[in-house]
Amino acid sequence: MTKLKTNVSTVLLASLLTATAGAAAPAGMHKYSALALSGAGERIAAIESVDPGGLPQRPHALINVRDGASGALLATYDPCATCTYDFPSWSPDNGALAFIASDAKAGTATLYIAADGKVGALTVIKGVANTARWSPDGRQLALLATVGAKKLTGATEAGAALVGEIGTDEDEQRIAIVARSGGALRLVSPADTFIYEYDWTPDGKGFVVTSAKGNGDNNWWVATLGQVDAASGALRILAAPAMQMNMPRMSKDGRTVAFIGGLMSDFGAVGGDVYTVPAAGGKPVDATPGYRGSFTGLSWQGKQVLASALVGSDQAIVAIDPAAHSTRTLWSAPVSASGSRDGHFVFSADGAIAASVHEDFEHAPRIVAGRLPQLAAITHDNDGFAAQVSAKSIRWTSDKFSVQGWLVAPLTLEAGKKYPMVVMVHGGPASAATPRFVAQGEEANPMLRELTGKGYFVFMPNPRGSYGQGSAFSGANKRDFGGGDWRDILAGVDAVEKAAPVDGHRLGLMGHSYGGFMTMWGVTHSQRFKAAVAGAGIANWISYYGQNGIDQWMIPFFGASAYDDPAIYRAASPIESIKAAKTPTLIYVGERDVECPPAQSTEFWHGLKAMGTPTALVIYDGEGHALRKPENQRDQRARALAWFERYLR
Repeated sequence: MTKLKTNVSTVLLASLLTATAGAAAPAGMHKYSALALSGAGERIAAIESVDPGGLPQRPHALINVRDGASGALLATYDPCATCTYDFPSWSPDNGALAFIASDAKAGTATLYIAADGKVGALTVIKGVANTARWSPDGRQLALLATVGAKKLTGATEAGAALVGEIGTDEDEQRIAIVARSGGALRLVSPADTFIYEYDWTPDGKGFVVTSAKGNGDNNWWVATLGQVDAASGALRILAAPAMQMNMPRMSKDGRTVAFIGGLMSDFGAVGGDVYTVPAAGGKPVDATPGYRGSFTGLSWQGKQVLASALVGSDQAIVAIDPAAHSTRTLWSAPVSASGSRDGHFVFSADGAIAASVHEDFEHAPRIVAGRLPQLAAITHDNDGFAAQVSAKSIRWTSDKFSVQGWLVAPLTLEAGKKYPMVVMVHGGPASAATPRFVAQGEEANPMLRELTGKGYFVFMPNPRGSYGQGSAFSGANKRDFGGGDWRDILAGVDAVEKAAPVDGHRLGLMGHSYGGFMTMWGVTHSQRFKAAVAGAGIANWISYYGQNGIDQWMIPFFGASAYDDPAIYRAASPIESIKAAKTPTLIYVGERDVECPPAQSTEFWHGLKAMGTPTALVIYDGEGHALRKPENQRDQRARALAWFERYLR
């Protein structure tokens, strides 16, 4: 072990951490992520940063260890000033903390262990790595490693340059093991298989995994549930259900595997029912049939499962009895919650204590923790941030569904005045709009801040296909993109116009990904909107099928490939109705977007120009599906706001 080195960012963050709670002018928004709760719940590790806004790059984060009851800072680890950190994890004896540091410039990922105030490197990978987990006996560590990676892991990251022979040399993320005492890193899982998620088996002799052969970006939608033997690396398939799976977890007695299964449009955007399958293999059984919410995380606690869930407008902690197929809500509140890669909440070893990061439209992020069902804020770094908007949950009826969304308004309204409104459609479609804090500056939710600051209402609907109301609701847009989901949005706008001082003649429409598609669909199927901003959208599902890097996701939603059932793809393509498009539309996309290639945005832009409809197209250099560079994020927001100001004022 080497002694921890203090650097400038550590000193800056430490000084901000000691600022008086409720200070009038915080130096910057304090952000928390990737919580890890020690076995007894007495300590919480988190990746933390301070964002003063306007930085040329994302602020450097470090790892803090806090007292689980008071939130007091106990230790800070920051061994690499140029790295980003991933997934802190406590050892079974709670004496050590493991985490991975990734250095993008060097192209390396280093596994560190922190203990007794010191931090040392255990192993270095040439490539990318994530999710370090201790073996049950604490003698080994496993992680997911892509040696010689050509791109960052995940379909939302910028794609590798498409040159040379395509599809012959894919990145494969594999399970790797290293001894706690040090030594060589050993790649365990099959070389031709991409491991998406994993969990140690209780005996420490292997792992339960979700995996697929070939391209990792594309094949998660057809991944299988399996078990990998740690000694031989052999992979045994336990189940191959026709659904998407997240968070495989084995029960403490080693007899049962649980996972979250359902219709999901992106890896990492988790929502569905909780299923169980025997460890020997078999057909998965739905342990939560008919549940009116979407599960987002799970953890075995004896014979029951503790799960996080989105239920309507609320985040919840739910106890599940898989044998009885029964659920019991332990806690819920109308907030956004984030915990770690294991779900929106993390739990102590006995499940009695929970921790999470909470925020809503009026309250900035804070770590909450406590013995269930009592959760309370234990950090107060952001208490000085005042509310910039007012917000409320809206419900309305569309067809047979009760639909929910969020209406955000400027903080001060003039009596008798009508305000313009922008409808903001979330991505996915399997996702949901949840309440996120709006700060004074760029630190949090800046698009909402800038719109409401200019006097706009913002409406964020969760139409059918969204999470939060059960599997039937989240699957209700299958083979119906632009149908029932669009009716839900329009009915929501009607409901808002009756409930708020909104000018129905000054409506804007915007969204990214699925929201970008819905924006393209909206301006080709309605004259109701006077301005639109479409980010990373899809104009033509037929051409998209052959252009994108993730065509496997379309089969569950469309029921067949574009070659087997082209009619359903054409019916959902905005380009088929381009002659109806009269709404001025700004379009933007990342140059290396794997999920929604820029050719789709170009095709829609070309069609609008041919129709004489005002339009503009911006392609951001080197960006993927999500814009990562702060300067590009700021440019996109400025362009969007100027577009709405031009056409809605």
